[in-house]
Amino acid sequence: MTEISLAETSVKLPPTQAELPCDDGIPMETQRHKYQMDLLIDTLLPWLEQRSDGYVGGNMFVYFSLAQLRNQDFRGPDFFAVLGVPKKERLSWVVWEEGKSPDVVIELLSESTAAQDKNEKKLIYQNLLRVPEYFWFNPFDPQDLAGFYLNHGVYQSITQNPENQLVSQSLGLALVCWQGNYKGVDATWLRWANLEGELLPTPQEMVDEERRNADQARQQADQAQQRADQAEAQLREVAVNLLQSGMSLEQVAKLTGLAESEVEKLVKWKLA
Repeated sequence: MTEISLAETSVKLPPTQAELPCDDGIPMETQRHKYQMDLLIDTLLPWLEQRSDGYVGGNMFVYFSLAQLRNQDFRGPDFFAVLGVPKKERLSWVVWEEGKSPDVVIELLSESTAAQDKNEKKLIYQNLLRVPEYFWFNPFDPQDLAGFYLNHGVYQSITQNPENQLVSQSLGLALVCWQGNYKGVDATWLRWANLEGELLPTPQEMVDEERRNADQARQQADQAQQRADQAEAQLREVAVNLLQSGMSLEQVAKLTGLAESEVEKLVKWKLA
């Protein structure tokens, strides 16, 4: 059989991520939208570091069809996570290069995008990308939170469990609403938690926790030293009393466990 090289055929390979646009210059909707995306990504990265595979991205292009190039339809999800792929930097997520679509997608709603995220994009994730789990959340209206899982090709609603969690079966984690301060903004945020309800910490929370543990360890060491000093002082007092009762230096050393040199110092201190 004659070998035919690709150069001799008319087959044109699809573009790689290095050849595709990766920036449209459009920023996130608001500062809170940007912070919310950061919170979802930054808390998942340490969890991902414990795995040998996986990728998490946000506000970057996801290419699944060459039609996107013709239509200039590049805008990707606000957040997505993928397991079972190598850990490396990406310019964009190109499905035909990676061999799979994201496992989880989250869109952050706004007045200008809510209708598209709930309808057009939902259908794209369901019918074209076939993303196993899709969630949306409005950072300015936390009640507008929903999740869906792909069941026989159609999205079905994910019901919150008794702990008010939306569980991601793909990641084995849960999404929860958390009222608190993140980067100086008090709001209700969407956060990752384990199935026991423990929040995946932010980098700052991890630093704060390490600082609290270090402070606690120092306090425990100080308390232990104080107890040791008190015990030694009591032992010395016992030794002095025994010396005053007429016991010899050797007897006191044997009874108290103090070195004879220490007992001798007590004798000199007593006679001083």
